[in-house]
Amino acid sequence: MEIKKAIITAAGFGSRFLPITKTFPKEMLPIIDKPIIHYLVQECADAGIGEIIIVVSPSEVSTFEDYFYGRATNIRTLMIRQEKLERWNKVEKIFDFPTITILPQDERIPYGNGRPVLTAKELVINEDAFVVMYGDDMVISKVSAVKQIVDYFKKNSAEGLLAVQEMPKAELSKYGIIRVKEGTKNEMAGVIEKPDPEIAPSKYASYGRYILTPKIFDYLTPETTGKDGEVWLQDANNELAQNHKVLFKVIDGEWYTTGDPLRYLKAHIQYALNDEKIGEDMKTFLKNLKLK
Repeated sequence: MEIKKAIITAAGFGSRFLPITKTFPKEMLPIIDKPIIHYLVQECADAGIGEIIIVVSPSEVSTFEDYFYGRATNIRTLMIRQEKLERWNKVEKIFDFPTITILPQDERIPYGNGRPVLTAKELVINEDAFVVMYGDDMVISKVSAVKQIVDYFKKNSAEGLLAVQEMPKAELSKYGIIRVKEGTKNEMAGVIEKPDPEIAPSKYASYGRYILTPKIFDYLTPETTGKDGEVWLQDANNELAQNHKVLFKVIDGEWYTTGDPLRYLKAHIQYALNDEKIGEDMKTFLKNLKLK
């Protein structure tokens, strides 16, 4: 089985980051010197994905196109003149990425995190399987999280796979929690959104790394709306697991969501601490930081 394509959903409003997201997509917020979306594309590239489909709001197509396609020759010329071409070399790496398709979200489809996947349906409907990623979930790991799920899926036949992370009991009410199929260690019977921690079916929280097959579109349709009249990918995953074999995998790494300013800042700090150039200075700064 080949997994050649990935969908990255980057079409949300980012309302928790207003006012900056009034004119600037959340997925383009920086983590050190690269936007969030760059790290997700890099994950796919490291996994051997050949085409990355980024679904964005129609008004933000040009912003993403400019980042991934724009040659910025004026900046390169200046770097040459200033003899700082090593700074430009980081930009050149963007142009070595696999094929990137910027796709405007189909706003005729009801709102929800399933809408970007439905928007890209015709580009993946004939694939054996494809990756889906949420544009605000990041993973720090030695091996790309996408590569981990791709490699695992290729060895285990199924109609889907969800990446998970084991979470503390107190945190379970914030996430979709996997219900493990009886008698198995890696199959899911379903997923329960934001359960009471006392009755949560496991401690495995699902986050924005999936492998799906076209079978998902039997359950993910514009007509299958759920809470608040929205189209929810997790509702479709739940239905898929009740009718077909769906796996889950604990990723070897640390998941960080950047969905709100506080968690974005936490992720940013952690990435800075892990950075080989500035990590040690960042550790020193934090150790010496005087809290009032």
